[in-house]
Amino acid sequence: MLTRLRLKSFKSWPDTGDINLRPITGIFGTNSSGKTSLIQALLLLKQTADSPDRSLVFNFGDRKTPADLGDFHSTVHGHDANGLLDMAIDWKIDRSFKVVNSKNANQVVTDSEQLGFRIQAAQIVREMAYRVGDATFGMRRRSGNKPQYELFSDGTDFSFVHTMGRKWPLPAPTKCYGFPDQARAYFQNAGFVADLELALEERLKDVYYLGPLRAYPERQYTWTGAQPSDVGQAGEFVVDAILASRERGDKISRGRGYKRLTLEQYVAEWLKKLGLIHDFRVEPLAEGSPVFEVKVRRTSEAAEVLITDVGFGVSQILPVLVLCFYVPDRSTVILEQPEIHLHPAVQAGLADILIDAWKKRQVQVILESHSEHLLHRLQRRLAENEVNEEDIGLYCCKAGRTCSNITRLELDEFGNIANWPQNFFGDQFGEIAAMSKAAQQRKRDRAS
Repeated sequence: MLTRLRLKSFKSWPDTGDINLRPITGIFGTNSSGKTSLIQALLLLKQTADSPDRSLVFNFGDRKTPADLGDFHSTVHGHDANGLLDMAIDWKIDRSFKVVNSKNANQVVTDSEQLGFRIQAAQIVREMAYRVGDATFGMRRRSGNKPQYELFSDGTDFSFVHTMGRKWPLPAPTKCYGFPDQARAYFQNAGFVADLELALEERLKDVYYLGPLRAYPERQYTWTGAQPSDVGQAGEFVVDAILASRERGDKISRGRGYKRLTLEQYVAEWLKKLGLIHDFRVEPLAEGSPVFEVKVRRTSEAAEVLITDVGFGVSQILPVLVLCFYVPDRSTVILEQPEIHLHPAVQAGLADILIDAWKKRQVQVILESHSEHLLHRLQRRLAENEVNEEDIGLYCCKAGRTCSNITRLELDEFGNIANWPQNFFGDQFGEIAAMSKAAQQRKRDRAS
């Protein structure tokens, strides 16, 4: 699970400070307040790790990637040509990561479930480092005109030892996070750095993203046996995911004493709970056909129709539901405005879906949202003790004159927010007061 994010000189953020990421992390705020940039930073690291081009420091993306940031100049705060992108993330792993002394396997240098990564870079890497507990291992650029690097370690008495006769400087890192092959060749005890890279890549591989603009439903879907890793940035692979899960025989546990359900059954159950439809199923056009239809019934008495013939909201929440229960356990799901096109009651129900995904499958959710209904349901479930205070992190972003600002909302065990920002969701009381005042004036005008 991702546990911390910090950005410096990234888009509208000179410094976010430490953002503690919880099992359910909600980022709220006005338009152009920097919310999306926080998500884009995580996606930038993910798509860089996914890129086959090892020479790129960052893969700033294009229309096909989750984040399209343009280039370094467009991404660095204030478009400062001399600026440095500074990004740090922490995450927790299931098994402790050990660094042992290569000369004495019984001597543990550091041992922790808490890992971290930090990168400072412009067009080239200035410094990159991994943290294991309190120990840090990394590379930094040497002073001078040539792009030469050296290894370093902090927080422990460990030091990298040169291989005899190979006291040469190192070339630049691969991408923004990889130690070059020479690091293991030039140093006797640097073999473990490859495991650090792998730990980061594995964590980023299990980050999945669903954007705000989701695909329209179709009358027919063709499936040729594809096994997608997720539902696609716009939910375009949602039916492929359902069918892939069906073919694999995946089942979702509902807890002790309850029958395990297929993904399709579980999605249908949730859609029914939300009051959207009564029945949901995906079936082939004919036996053995690769063409499938998504059929639903609005009520128990209604006729069965295609998903294209019911309200648009069903097709918009479907990718959210499928993604949360399709990705591997302990994944991180990033949702951008999941409430779009949904009725307020269904927006509130979204919070219950996210809580269920965490409790059933330990799926972490980071969402950017404008929905007060979703927020209020999270507060209610906290008050009802359906979720723990430590499981929810809420933040509010605001746009300043030259930069963005972020405030952690102080949430107590009863669901109360102690530092509720003024006009967080608009001036509701002001609107009601103005309406009442106008109504009284109109009554007086009529009376006179």
